[in-house]
This record gives sequence, structure tokens and C-alpha cells, in this order.
Amino acid sequence: MKKAKVLIGFICLFSGYVAASTSSPDKDVAQAVDHLTDAMLHKNIMQLQTLTAENLTYGHSSGKIQNKKEFIADIETGKSAFKTLEMQNQTITISGDVALVRHHFSAQALKGTEVVPTEIENFQIWQKQGGKWLLVGRQAFKF
Repeated sequence: MKKAKVLIGFICLFSGYVAASTSSPDKDVAQAVDHLTDAMLHKNIMQLQTLTAENLTYGHSSGKIQNKKEFIADIETGKSAFKTLEMQNQTITISGDVALVRHHFSAQALKGTEVVPTEIENFQIWQKQGGKWLLVGRQAFKF
């Protein structure tokens, strides 16, 4: 009887560990968005490469559309640079291997030495590819 209680205790403990270590798709996508935001802010090119799909289409609020290479080049060269950057009021909708993310993009962008407040809305499309969430589309717009 004592051995059975110990065995049941270990099973319960292990089950709790497995349940605690798995995360929901919403949390995984939110984490990917956070990593992308941080990579943009800190010019982490390797992270940007890892988080974006090869067929990325990246739309700016000006109407300019970039592919992956162009988007990352602008971050790398400082053409797109930020003093501060955060995504606010985020919502995530999951449909299979696709996540639709909406949020408010609040930043202090840098144009040379000039700080430019930037307040726009964002719509991002993430897709789970090879077990990872990758940004496949983004469109910013003025509100």
C-alpha cells in the first residue's frame, strides 16, 4: 500500500510538471511577438532572421511594402531604429497553424538624432512552421 501511494505521488508530480511545462499557442505567439519587438529595438539581426519567414511581406503605415531582406536591412543599417518600442493592447486569434495578432505600436523612432513619436496600429500574421511561430505578414496603419 505504501509503495502504491509513493507511485501515485510520483505520477501526480510528473503529470503536474508536464502540464506546467507545456504552454498554450497564445502564449507562444505572444512570446514570439515580444522577441521580435526586442530584436527590432536592439538590432538583433540573428533573432530577426530566426523569427521571420522567407516569404515575409512587411507593410508600413506609409504604404511601403518590404520583403524579409529589405525589412532586416533597414533595421541593420539604422534606417528603421528605435529609442523605445512596445506593443500595447494586443489580441491574438489562433486558427490552426496561423495566428492573427493585432496591437498598438508605440515607439520613439529615431531619424538620425531626431526622436519621432510613432503611434500606429499593427496587424501581424504568424504561421507555425517547423514547430516555430514565424512572422509571414505585417501591415501597419494609421488610426
